[in-house]
Amino acid sequence: MTLPSRGTPPGPPVPDFGIPPQLARRMSMAEQHEYLRTKLTRRRTLVTAGSLAAGGLLTGCGDSGSSASPNATTSAPSPATSRAPGSVVSPFGRHLAFGADPKTQMRISWQVPLAVRKPYVRVGLKPEELSRKVEAEVRDLHTPGVEGVRLELEQYYLHAALDGLRPGTTYYYGVGHEGFDPASPAHRSTIGTFRTAPAAPEKFVFTAFGDQGVGKAAAANDNLIVRRKPAFHLHAGDICYANGNGKGVESDGYDPAFWDLFLKQNEPVARSVPWMVTTGNHDMEAWYSPDGYGGQIARWSLPDSGFDPRSAPGVYAFTYGNVGFVALDANDVSYEIPANFGYSDGRQTKWLDRKLGELRAAKGVDFIVVFFHHCAYSTSSHASDGGVRDTWLPLFAKHQVDLVINGHNHVYERTDAVKDGEVGRAVPIGASTDPTRDGIVYVTAGGGGRDLYGFPSGVKESYEGHVTRHDAVDTFEWTRSRRSRAETVEWSRVRYRGFSLLSVEAESGARPVLKVSALAQDGERIDHFEVRRGA
Repeated sequence: MTLPSRGTPPGPPVPDFGIPPQLARRMSMAEQHEYLRTKLTRRRTLVTAGSLAAGGLLTGCGDSGSSASPNATTSAPSPATSRAPGSVVSPFGRHLAFGADPKTQMRISWQVPLAVRKPYVRVGLKPEELSRKVEAEVRDLHTPGVEGVRLELEQYYLHAALDGLRPGTTYYYGVGHEGFDPASPAHRSTIGTFRTAPAAPEKFVFTAFGDQGVGKAAAANDNLIVRRKPAFHLHAGDICYANGNGKGVESDGYDPAFWDLFLKQNEPVARSVPWMVTTGNHDMEAWYSPDGYGGQIARWSLPDSGFDPRSAPGVYAFTYGNVGFVALDANDVSYEIPANFGYSDGRQTKWLDRKLGELRAAKGVDFIVVFFHHCAYSTSSHASDGGVRDTWLPLFAKHQVDLVINGHNHVYERTDAVKDGEVGRAVPIGASTDPTRDGIVYVTAGGGGRDLYGFPSGVKESYEGHVTRHDAVDTFEWTRSRRSRAETVEWSRVRYRGFSLLSVEAESGARPVLKVSALAQDGERIDHFEVRRGA
């Protein structure tokens, strides 16, 4: 048989980050970090996000999947170390995330193009009464230039932790700094809102996808999220694609200015819908820290749920209503892309076992949803990761996880209920499944906006309104030796090659249910099924 292409499908050329490929091929993320720190110095002309805004690069987005560098046409600005008056520095890129308790905690993050003094958040129950003022933390990033490729970049990210909030309450907030007060008449238009989780479980919707990037398709999926009015959004990794190749074992091209574009693009939705992200292979950025996660730590404030967020920002858990959610970093267990393989020395897996046990025993938690990047079950280009299967699937079965959401493959694909590696129960479109009896449904929701993949040669798409005959599929899984092992599978139930997102409605009460739907970018439904425990 002919196997699907392995690794990231080819795309436009990406600039070299500065490590010779023959050397980087043998390097872990920690070794790449040390090499770059030794080689690169602060000797290039500085470029700031402010100059990008002046040049129009923060006001528009390119086509889907574009890998053109935002720095490519940028002229050198005044040095980033000079401090402009606060009155001329406008915040952008607001994005929310829950704290460990979504009923009482919210984290507000944003970006400024230049250094500012005394950043803060104002918050209140009315837009004209933002009486509470909370100091913000500054996390700045410096990225060195690469001669002939990109200029140096200074980025400033700000974060405020709001605790002691009322459950089920809508709050108004504004972000500011010395010289820029969001409560002033000139800046009232910048005031946003968020809503805390209810005190007791009630019906809610959440959305999910992975592999978004910057472009028209990515922005269109944001618009679809807004139409669903979710309580929050799950992002299953490969967030922005500032790291262009994402292989972790080669000299990946990297341009941090893509983050400015990404946060600007997503602000219309992420400023009011908490954006709960985890880590993909494209989110490892070797310059900032030995594990490649220094950039993610600077840009996001995520729940601290017992696993060290300073070393693994994409590993956390939270409970909303009657559903417990667990985010994982699959770079730690991936056989396909092993640059960070084993970096937690098994601590993440031990934490996962403990956390799943706590959630399953928790009063009022009916369902557990786990999301991470690399696929446990998929037939598309990257196929299935044997490291995920070997390390985590036994724990998912032990604790009867109800739904698993992945990205990595840029398609929508959904399995039947899988039990012990086989089909435990067929789950055709519109059907219901019981994880206590049938096994677990795995969803690949990788159509978030980046260039799309396909399915193995001869395998047809099959989705709502276009159901084809259900046949076995010849595909493969990645082994620990980084080689593919062919397998013929029957669990691939729904396949759609198009931009899409997952929308899940959770209901509590006497007959709790997860109503899972997949929507194409035009809003047309392409899949739906229900998860009911003990049905």
